[in-house]
Order: sequence, then C-alpha cells, then structure tokens
Amino acid sequence: MNETTLPATLKLLADSTRLRILALLEQEELSVGELTRALEMTQSRVSNHLRILREARLLTERHAGVSTHLRLAQPENGHSALARLWVCLRGELCALPEHQADLVRLESLLAERRTGAGEFFDRVAGQWDKIAGEFETGQARLRAVTHLLPRGSVFADLGCGTGYMAEAVLGHCSRLICVDRSEGMLAEARKRLLRNTRGTQVEFRPGELDSLPIEANELDGLLAGMVLHHLPSSAPALLEMYRVVRPGGTAVLLELAPHREEWMRTELGDRHLGLEPADLLDAMARAGFDDVLLDPPADRLCPHRPDGDPVSLSMFIIRGRKPHTNPSNLESPRIQLERNQ
Repeated sequence: MNETTLPATLKLLADSTRLRILALLEQEELSVGELTRALEMTQSRVSNHLRILREARLLTERHAGVSTHLRLAQPENGHSALARLWVCLRGELCALPEHQADLVRLESLLAERRTGAGEFFDRVAGQWDKIAGEFETGQARLRAVTHLLPRGSVFADLGCGTGYMAEAVLGHCSRLICVDRSEGMLAEARKRLLRNTRGTQVEFRPGELDSLPIEANELDGLLAGMVLHHLPSSAPALLEMYRVVRPGGTAVLLELAPHREEWMRTELGDRHLGLEPADLLDAMARAGFDDVLLDPPADRLCPHRPDGDPVSLSMFIIRGRKPHTNPSNLESPRIQLERNQ
C-alpha cells in the first residue's frame, strides 16, 4: 500500500478485529488456521481482514508447505502515520474485552504446539545427530565446558538432546543432571553417556526449560547448548536457570548466530533462525546474572540442507554468574519481569 491519506489510515485501525489480529501477530507467528482459532472467527471473515492488512504492509508471511504463517511487520520501525498510530494504539488494547480472551486462547494454542514439538523430537531422536549436523572442530562444546569446571561438582545439561554436550563433562563432576522435554532424546542420551560415566553420577530428568525439574540452588553450574532457538522466548528459561544455580554458580549458553536457513524451521524444529548475541547478553543480565561475557568459539555448526548440501553457521558462547548476594531491598528478576509484562 502506498502512503495513504489520514482518513484512510484512521479507518484501517478503527476496526477492532484488525486491532486484535495485529496484537496477536505481534505476540507470535501464527498460521491462518491458528489465528482463526485464537479469534474464534470463521476463516473467510479473518481472511478479509488479512487482505487489508497485507495491502497496508503490516504483515510478513512465511510459507511452509500448504500453510501460510503470518507475523506483524514491526511497524514501530517505520515512519508512516500508520506505523506511528499502531505504536500508540497497542498500549490501549487492554480496553478491548475480546483481547484478553484472545490471549487466553493463544496460550492454549502455544501449549498444543509445545506438546507437538515434544512428539516431533521423539520421532527424530534416533537420527538427530545425523540430521542436525556435525561440528567443524568440536571446540565449541569443549570451551563451553571449561567455563564450568572450576565452579563445583553438580552440573546440568539443559535441553541435553542426545548428550553430545554432556559427554564432555563426564569425569569432571561428581553429579550430572540431564534434562530434556523429549523422552526419545533422553533415551539416546542414556545410550551415549552410560557406556562410560568416568565416575560421574548421571541423572536423566524429563522437563521443560521454563519449569525445570531441579531444586532451587541445586547446581554449581549448567550448560544449555543449541536449545534456546527452539523456544518461543528465552526469558522464562533464563529465569529458571537463575533459580536452580547456587549463588556464585555459572550458566553457559552455546547458541547459533542469526542466519537465513529457513529450512531449519521444519527440518530441525527451530523457532528462531539464530539469536542475536547482544539480545541474549541483555536477557541474561535482566534474568539476574552478572559477570556476563561473550565468547566466540573457533567452531561452526555444519548441518546439511534437505538436498544434501552442507552449510556452515556461526555460533557463540555466553557465560553468566549468579551473584553471591541478592540485596533484600531488590525484587527478584522473575518478579521484575512479570511486573514489566
């Protein structure tokens, strides 16, 4: 849509259904079918509004098979009257009674997705090491582990997958807790890690990263390798990491830098095409960690596209430590995050 007149712009955003659509698509990428369920409307009615929003360039689209996935096109970065009006209006959406119901239905949809994601990883667990890709040098996982080793004897590998990260810790701690949402992945990790534990007591616990099956302050340190880009948001998982690490303990993240390999969404279950290091550094600090640093390893992830061609993707490591003291006059990071949402 070219620059519109002010009356046309006001008319576009005067419709409550279009406001509800924009609010949902700002929260989460949704297929057309998911959007109709969240709104409890017929697809024909929703499609008419989507056509108007597409023409106004307020939506971005991603096609996967026969499905079309939509997201808000970040109008706050634009300079049009339409973009500026949306930025002003979205703060008033709480006044729409339908909007709160939309959010409840959206959360139900996302819960269904999480269940489906677990089934996906169960199906591919036996082939995961092959399809997800090998590492160029293997140095990344080793350097991630070195940030942990001086810090104690009880470690965890979160989103452990088949145990490729945890294997590097065996023999360097007294107890190792492996957590994954997929029972299939945990079964593969057992095969790998129990062949030779090198004196480390290894435990396997099914669970989600935003609700870890680990007690508060139970860990001296933890690893989360190549897992956060599978989650809708990193913030809840980082708050859980902060909870389970003891004061003075360490959390180490190994992640993909931003890339453009769209096929990884469907083939590898990726929710994000890499993460911005600066964003994750900031998220770690907001979760409560201090002494946060970025460590770019001399290693790359080398998965293969569906046609067999290899790709080479940059990675990075971030380390943070839980402070020894949390001043009593300060709110916890979780309370601060919930207050700001």
